Amino acid sequence: MLRIHFSAGDLERTQVAERVDPLWEMVFSWLRLTELDSGLMLQPWLRDVRRNGDRQVIRSGVRMLSVLAPLGPYFPDFLTPPEGALGLPSALEAIRSTPRERLRDEFKRLDDVRPTPEWTRPLAGGDGAALLELTEAMARYHAVVIEPYGSVIEEAVETDRLHRIGVAGCVEGLLRGMWPLMNWRPPVLEVQYAYDRDLHLNGRGLRLVPSYFCRRTPVAFADPVLPPTVVYPLHHDWTWERQLASGRRQQGALAALLGTTRSAVLAAVGAGATTTELAARLGASPSSVSRHTTVLREAGLLTTERQGLSVLHQRTSLGSALLGNN
Repeated sequence: MLRIHFSAGDLERTQVAERVDPLWEMVFSWLRLTELDSGLMLQPWLRDVRRNGDRQVIRSGVRMLSVLAPLGPYFPDFLTPPEGALGLPSALEAIRSTPRERLRDEFKRLDDVRPTPEWTRPLAGGDGAALLELTEAMARYHAVVIEPYGSVIEEAVETDRLHRIGVAGCVEGLLRGMWPLMNWRPPVLEVQYAYDRDLHLNGRGLRLVPSYFCRRTPVAFADPVLPPTVVYPLHHDWTWERQLASGRRQQGALAALLGTTRSAVLAAVGAGATTTELAARLGASPSSVSRHTTVLREAGLLTTERQGLSVLHQRTSLGSALLGNN
């Protein structure tokens, strides 16, 4: 459990970021690329990356990030500098400018948790050429794994942000709305976390950063001296609501073509949904939804792929075009 202690002025200085942090997304994305279950909502991204991405860049990036940002209780903060809020170029420059003493300390802590290979020694020593090579490799990885999906990520993040802020109405409401990821017990925000620690804001406020590729639990900087930041997994299921709302102007004509229920099913699929999720979204029975998705699939408007005990429905380019989303 991470306990974040608020004091005078901290609530007023708490904010939700308007976009993802490119370096945090890189750290989380390599985990999604290698785990057995990356979640149904990430399956379209995962399939496209594996089908169309530069395999050499992906393999090299995953190997690099698996060493520098391993799954576990610690990875160096220098990989995700606060400058990530300003965009990728600023973030990579911040990495190249990391003080040698900090690199030495953070690599020592990493080595205590998981021994690092020989190729990391120049990085730990602050070698300029090694840091340049690292950031160039990160830029290549980002260009293949993250950048092509920017519009999808931006839409999901904006939907999550507007939902949380709109529902909340105030900072305390925002913090309460983070349940179950976080539990607001004034003046302490309890965050579901991998291990037990306390963070005192001391008037600095808190920056909440949504992440497309983070799953299950939020993550914070290991160093309490850094600007207080919590990166949290966004709520993917809210995205379909926005897509449905944006397509309502086309719903009349589409309903005349497909029928009201089938046009609603097509719109509710959003970025991807299972039969159970569609049933919940539309207030219909799974058997009824299944009949309609079969018709839509046979018409070339949906694709359906089995994922374990569930099936994932996605709109085809024709289905999106009918909704006016292309």
